[in-house]
Amino acid sequence: MIFITNGKIRDDGRKFDEIRPLKIEAGVLERADGSAYLEVGGNKILVAVYGPRESYIRRLLRPNTGVIRCRYNMAPFSVGDRKRPGPDRRSTEISKITAEALRPSLMLEGFPRSMVDVFIEIIEAEGGTRCAGITAASVALADAGVPMKDLVVACAAGKFNDEIVLDLSEKEDKEGQADLPVAMMPRSEEITLLQSDGDLTSDEFEKALDLAMEGCKQVNKVQVEALKSKYSKNIGELDS
Repeated sequence: MIFITNGKIRDDGRKFDEIRPLKIEAGVLERADGSAYLEVGGNKILVAVYGPRESYIRRLLRPNTGVIRCRYNMAPFSVGDRKRPGPDRRSTEISKITAEALRPSLMLEGFPRSMVDVFIEIIEAEGGTRCAGITAASVALADAGVPMKDLVVACAAGKFNDEIVLDLSEKEDKEGQADLPVAMMPRSEEITLLQSDGDLTSDEFEKALDLAMEGCKQVNKVQVEALKSKYSKNIGELDS
């Protein structure tokens, strides 16, 4: 799908349908079952996954399936104005949303009464951390060997200066007119997260949704390459 940009560019030099520079690495932590590191724009995010493992928290146990639990945390030094350490209302909400976005891809029925813990640490923040966190968490889950139907990938579109744009920067997020984060499983195009904040007409909503889904597909290619790179390296080490 091609989006007409009329030759215009954004403040950071990107076209309206262009994502920020993106880097993903899988398997960056030795002591976690799975891990990933992601950079997109000024965001730097580290994710660790533990499990599936037996859970001793009775209220969270499910007799017929495993459970995913996410903890999203912004380091105090991740933003310009020092953030107070510890969870707050926003991080608690994003933790819950992240778990809900990832759960449809996981095949945890073979792990009853177990828990998968996902820790998402925002080291530096520059807009779009919830989408970046979901994207990195999915790579870390795959790296941990958790059975999955597909990767989950997230990207946001929004409205800034009356234009529909992809992958909002921090300025576009704060000063924009609307934000539409989307998470999906690329092969089936099943949407696992859809939020909307701001004012969009029906046509603008459809355009933003199409643009966000197209962005997800672009990001998914980098996810896949990160996992291929990690495991092809491991195979090469075994052969040598």
